[in-house]
Amino acid sequence: MTETVFFYAFAALTLVGAIFTVTLRNAVHCAISLIASLAGVAGLYLLQHAEFLFAVQIVLYIGGIMVLFLFVIMLVNLDDASRQRQYHRHWMAGLFCAVATGGLFTLFLTRGAGELKLAAPAVPATPAAGNVESLSVLLFREYLVPFELASLLLLVAIVGGVMMAKRRI
Repeated sequence: MTETVFFYAFAALTLVGAIFTVTLRNAVHCAISLIASLAGVAGLYLLQHAEFLFAVQIVLYIGGIMVLFLFVIMLVNLDDASRQRQYHRHWMAGLFCAVATGGLFTLFLTRGAGELKLAAPAVPATPAAGNVESLSVLLFREYLVPFELASLLLLVAIVGGVMMAKRRI
């Protein structure tokens, strides 16, 4: 019962944060709403007993990337951006798309409810390794080169962002 309450609370936090992220006009408020949405996703990871992904979500995404987003938002001149014409005038088209998507979800859930049943989980014969151990073995044995390339691309992006910001200031 308690897990169900927490699931719905984290799911609501995720959805409300995501909706506010795309509907608010102030960029700082949008970033803070995205932080709330990412915190809801972290809570959902914790409910699934994925403690490593929970910690990565908090430390990396909320702690690192969102601080970087807020830094970029503060660096960009928002006065020029607020004078430009925004897309908010087409709310009727957005409302139509949202209603149509909701109708499709309802149709899929009512007609395909029998297809959504999951099979019974298989009982593991041997005790499995922990979450972090299996992820680290997979990451550093099978995907070491893509992991290092991604870190190199992130480093180049950070250095390029700092150089561009330094040139403007």
